[in-house]
Amino acid sequence: MKAMIFAAGLGTRLKPYTENMPKALVPVAGVPMLEILIKHLLESGIRDIIVNVHHFAGQVIDFLDRNKNFGANIAISHEDELLLDTGGGLKKAAWFFNDNEPFLVQNVDVLSDLDYSKMLDTHTKSGALATLAVCRRSTSRYFLLDDQNQLCGWENTQTSEVRMVQPGAQNLNRFAFSGIHIIDPSIFGFMPEGGKFSIVATYLDLAASKKVIGFQHNPETWVDMGKPEELLKAASILKSMKNA
Repeated sequence: MKAMIFAAGLGTRLKPYTENMPKALVPVAGVPMLEILIKHLLESGIRDIIVNVHHFAGQVIDFLDRNKNFGANIAISHEDELLLDTGGGLKKAAWFFNDNEPFLVQNVDVLSDLDYSKMLDTHTKSGALATLAVCRRSTSRYFLLDDQNQLCGWENTQTSEVRMVQPGAQNLNRFAFSGIHIIDPSIFGFMPEGGKFSIVATYLDLAASKKVIGFQHNPETWVDMGKPEELLKAASILKSMKNA
């Protein structure tokens, strides 16, 4: 399985760290986020990786060069002129996923001990177009899943906005998205040709007629490292992962 790391974001939530460096290189327990994720992918048997870059892109490229890509096969997707958001960024990297096999996507600022092989097995057996890692935690935006974990809608509890893509769905459950996806490459045929757009909006568009499912995982061993106050928690989880 190949993988994409979303590392192009501006990292505004991580200021002042990101005033002089990309969020991908912000250290957790002394180790840059990008290095943590690449090594986790390698330990999981994933060696072919594409990384998108924009904010302080040169620093990311130099870091990978200095470390000889940590032994992985790494390609770079440049978003120099325009930050393309998650959907546009993935579409630009479509050329990399040319083996007709499901692939993994993960945000660089997400740390988790999620079992990729189990998630891939669930994805393959379900026949889904995309499988999204989700968990029960407090947030303002939720995916709405039915009892079969199929995506039926989305809700923003701050704005009271609700978008239903399966209007007749019953007994829906709120789940927070964890920034980890396994996707069938056929999705590229359903995406806009290019430009800036959200992958979440794309999932909601497609879920009306295609199978998009959730994969539940343990929220206690997941952390959003994009917030300064979560870096200590991330360091603790990272230590437990190393000792496991």
